[in-house]
Amino acid sequence: MTLIATLLGYLALGAAAGTMAGLFGVGGGLVIVPALVFAFGLQGVDPAVTMHLAVGTSLATIVVTGSSSAWAHHRRGSIQRDWFMALLPGLILGAVAGVFVAGALSGGLLGTLFGVFVILVAARMALGKGPKAGAVVPGRLGMGIAGGVIGAISALFGIGGGTLSVPWLSRCGASMTSAIGTSSACGLPIALAGAATFIVVGWGNVLLPAGATGFVMWPAFLGIVIASVPFARLGVRLAHVLPAKILRLSFAVLLAIVGLRFLF
Repeated sequence: MTLIATLLGYLALGAAAGTMAGLFGVGGGLVIVPALVFAFGLQGVDPAVTMHLAVGTSLATIVVTGSSSAWAHHRRGSIQRDWFMALLPGLILGAVAGVFVAGALSGGLLGTLFGVFVILVAARMALGKGPKAGAVVPGRLGMGIAGGVIGAISALFGIGGGTLSVPWLSRCGASMTSAIGTSSACGLPIALAGAATFIVVGWGNVLLPAGATGFVMWPAFLGIVIASVPFARLGVRLAHVLPAKILRLSFAVLLAIVGLRFLF
């Protein structure tokens, strides 16, 4: 593939990821990671590093796209600062640990685990299982442990963490607006720590293609960031026009297909 064709492909990927993230209300990582695996395969990237490169690059894009979302929620006052600060140490440590776990796994096993995770998310969406409201707020230790679990799983699979942090915050008694806003803030330390650690873990790997620093592919990062933000707004507009139930089920089917593809 020529350089121009590759960059155009990454722009198209960013547009698709942004649209689907806005349309279906999920983090772009669930779309970006499988799409990058496919794109890297077309470019002839070694399968041994394809999955790690996709996850690391996805986290790097979330640093930029998540910043925009977190700032918007901050301006609206929907971030629960004390809960965020209680989660923060665990989010960072968990993200670093999750990357080292990913680095120790083969590309095939990491892809299989990603497939299982995506299928579980698809099943929850298909069944319409929303976060259960609660009112019990754990202490700082409990919040720290929860942050560690959220950070580790999110960094392992290249997602921003909203799939996990929104249900957790809802169980702690946060309103949906506050849970989503605080979750957007939680995605930033996960993405920053995760992307930085993926660069370190992958540093000097002889199998990496040109344009990569560690397990972050910069041409892909650039194309996705440029296109995903404006197209996310398009996705939000479409979400207010199309039937919610059909949208949810359609995306659940898509995720299930993606998950099965990673498994088989």
